[in-house]
Amino acid sequence: MTAAEKGKRQLSPSEISGFCAQLALIIKAGISVREGISIMIGDSSEGRGKEILHIILSHIEEGRTLAFALEQCGCFPKYVVDMVGIGEASGRLDEVMDSLCAYYERNEAINKSIKNAVTYPMVMIAMMAVVIGVLVVKVLPIFNQVFRQLGSEMSAFSQSIMNFGAVLSRYSMWIVAVILILVLIALILKQTKRGRAALSRFTGSLPLTRRLSAKIAAGRFASAMSLMLSSGLDTDSSLDMAGQLVENEKTKGEIKMLKQLMEDGTSFSDALTRINVFSGVYASMLAVGFKTGAVDTVMKKIAQRYEDEIDTHISNIISVLEPTLVAVLSIIVGMILLSVMLPLMGIMSSIG
Repeated sequence: MTAAEKGKRQLSPSEISGFCAQLALIIKAGISVREGISIMIGDSSEGRGKEILHIILSHIEEGRTLAFALEQCGCFPKYVVDMVGIGEASGRLDEVMDSLCAYYERNEAINKSIKNAVTYPMVMIAMMAVVIGVLVVKVLPIFNQVFRQLGSEMSAFSQSIMNFGAVLSRYSMWIVAVILILVLIALILKQTKRGRAALSRFTGSLPLTRRLSAKIAAGRFASAMSLMLSSGLDTDSSLDMAGQLVENEKTKGEIKMLKQLMEDGTSFSDALTRINVFSGVYASMLAVGFKTGAVDTVMKKIAQRYEDEIDTHISNIISVLEPTLVAVLSIIVGMILLSVMLPLMGIMSSIG
C-alpha cells in the first residue's frame, strides 16, 4: 500500500485538531507553510501521520496551495479543505487554522462524553446478562436436581425460567452471532454519511436521548457557525458550510428554513428565533451579538455553553442509570433465587 493510499482513511477529530493547532502556531511565528510542514515532519514519529505530511509537502514543493495538498491526501474532510482555501485566499490562514482547531477540539470533547455515557451502561448491561445467564443456565438446573432427589418439583415460575435458560443455552451461538452482526452493522453505518444520519435519527427518537441529541445538534451548529463567521465568511456562506458540517437531519432542515426566511427578508437573528434552533436566552444573546458586530464570539460562547450542558446532561443520565441498573439486577437475581430457595426451605423444614 502506498503512502497516498494510506492517507485516504479519514483522520479523527483529535488528529485534525492537532494538525491545525501546530500549523497555526507555525504560521503565527512567521514561518512559511512549506518550512512549517518540513518542521512537523522532523518532529513526528514514523507512521501514518508522517506519510501524510510527506504527501502534503510534495504537493506544496510543486507550487500547489495547501488546500490542494490537503485535498489530494484524501484524509481531510471537504469543509477543512474549503476553509483552508478561504484562509489562503483571504490571508487569514492562521485564524482559520485556530478556528478549525477549536471546532474539532469541541467535537472531540463531545464525542468522548458520548462514548463514556454509552460505555458504562453497556458494561453494566453485559454484566447483568452474564450473571443472569449463569443463574438460569447453570444454577437453576442444579436446584432442579435437588428438588427431584427430595421428591418435589420447583415452582412454575422457576421451571419456566429454567426452560427459558435451556432455550438460550441451545441457541447461544446463534444469539451471539446476531448480536455481533448488529454491532458490525452499527460500526459500518458510522463510517458513512447516510449511516451516521440514520443513527442520529434513531437516537433522536428515543425518549432517554432525545433532549441530549437536540443539544448536541444545536451545539455543533453553533460551533460550525462560529468557525465560519470568525474566518471572514458572510452569513449565507456560513450557513452553506455549516450544512456540510452538521450531520443531524433535523438541524439540516432547520438550516434550509433559515436560509429561506433570510431570502424572504427576515434578519438572521429573527429567523433563528422563529425556527427555534436555540433557546430563548441564546437567541437573545445572538440578537445583541448582531447589534455589536460580535456574532462569531457569541456563537463560540453558545457552543461552549452547550458543551457544558451536554456534559451535565450526560452526568445526570449516568447518575440515574447506575442505581437503576443495579436495582434491576438485584431484583431479577433476588426473584430467581427466592423462587427456588423458599420452596426448598419449606421442604427442609417439613423433613426436619
